[in-house]
Amino acid sequence: MEEKENKGHPDQNKDETDYEKICYMCRRPESKAGSMIVMPGDMCMCHDCMQKAFDSIMGGKMDFSKIDFSKLSGMPLMNMNFVPVSNGEDIPQMQIPKRQQIKKKKKKEGPGFELKDIPAPHVIKSQLDGYVIGQERAKKVISVAVYNHYKRVYAESKRQENENSNEVQIEKSNILMIGPTGSGKTYLVKTLAHLLDMPLAIADATSLTEAGYIGDDIESVISKLLAAAGNDVERAEHGIIFIDEIDKIAKKRETNVRDVSGESVQQELLKLLEGSRVEVPVGSNQKNALTPLTTVNTDHILFICGGAFPDLEKIIQERLKKTSSMGFGAELKGSQEEEGDGLSQVTNKDLRDFGMIPEFLGRLPVTVTLEKLSKELLVKILKEPKNAILKQYVKLLEMDEVKLVFEDEALEWIAGEALKRETGARALRAILEEYMLDIMYEIPKDPNIGAVEVTQAYLEKKGGPLICMRG
Repeated sequence: MEEKENKGHPDQNKDETDYEKICYMCRRPESKAGSMIVMPGDMCMCHDCMQKAFDSIMGGKMDFSKIDFSKLSGMPLMNMNFVPVSNGEDIPQMQIPKRQQIKKKKKKEGPGFELKDIPAPHVIKSQLDGYVIGQERAKKVISVAVYNHYKRVYAESKRQENENSNEVQIEKSNILMIGPTGSGKTYLVKTLAHLLDMPLAIADATSLTEAGYIGDDIESVISKLLAAAGNDVERAEHGIIFIDEIDKIAKKRETNVRDVSGESVQQELLKLLEGSRVEVPVGSNQKNALTPLTTVNTDHILFICGGAFPDLEKIIQERLKKTSSMGFGAELKGSQEEEGDGLSQVTNKDLRDFGMIPEFLGRLPVTVTLEKLSKELLVKILKEPKNAILKQYVKLLEMDEVKLVFEDEALEWIAGEALKRETGARALRAILEEYMLDIMYEIPKDPNIGAVEVTQAYLEKKGGPLICMRG
């Protein structure tokens, strides 16, 4: 009989004491609704819902607390969110689906790491250098922000452990990243998530709308972080959220209709950036009667917002032109355009003119701009990072026991072609996919091929790649 029980559902032997019971009717967890009444089939109901059920049937004349529910049998099991597990008993046992499990909040025993274990900014930056080429200023800002975020988590845990409210509370410094498309904003944050063991969620601002309209609610951003933390609320409250395409929620100009995906979204995001307690669904991005809710405190969540902000350079140039003077020693209008990177001179006034509200910018005190990638940087991106695009193709052909080599002139040609497409580093893979298609298709045909060299003549369609046979 014991052997039969062990062969049941794969989660049958899992210890459920770490998870809260959820009311079948109101979907509130045990931490919010209080102790639960366990019905046959492990179906739980809170005291409020049980009393309401008896009041509606008996007119409030029955005290449900005197009923022994363990002796009831034959009650229909209508909860479709539970998975039946056969264990040989008359009544099947029910288990909470993994995506709707809510972990119980345990007594905090410390941050889980020591102060000396926090990686220093130069250590974080050196790890980013192995994956991200250029953008030294952005990597330095991100490294310092994450370093302070770890220290903030440690200080907050120690403060709660000592129950000393007189200590200095370190506030978070949210970051606004501005850079042209393909400059590495999203890739920088994704690499950071890969290197550090910290829950991180990446959300897209283009899908966010004001509550009540079609699209994702603002709370869906926190739901993604909660899912990334394995539904562990305490771990999610010390995580990092990256909101991409933040420039798409700029205030629309010259419009008389309700701006449900622009200024309204900025207003809704204020409470998250500043810090508040938000009720979010567990295991879903939308609130409904079948999904349990939990409360997440955003006071110690680090927010990083990034966007391309097209036409922002024109606003900066217009502001700089107004400061030009007249006379023999005056600075000529338009000379700033020749300096190259105009985004580095951005101010809050430029961002307000673009369409961002002052309250929103005030909650993003750190602004960092990313440089437009030059031809030299694009060549380095092709071959130097640990997971460079060329290294990926070399690895693919190594599986066919073929050596792949790129001519230096070919790399220069690919970088120059990527600049013409004006999509940054994203253009590199698109170009390589286009020209490597025939090579990847023809090489497996002949097992005698030992090496292939991609030349500039092949890329310009004036010849073919150099092929060396084995032996």
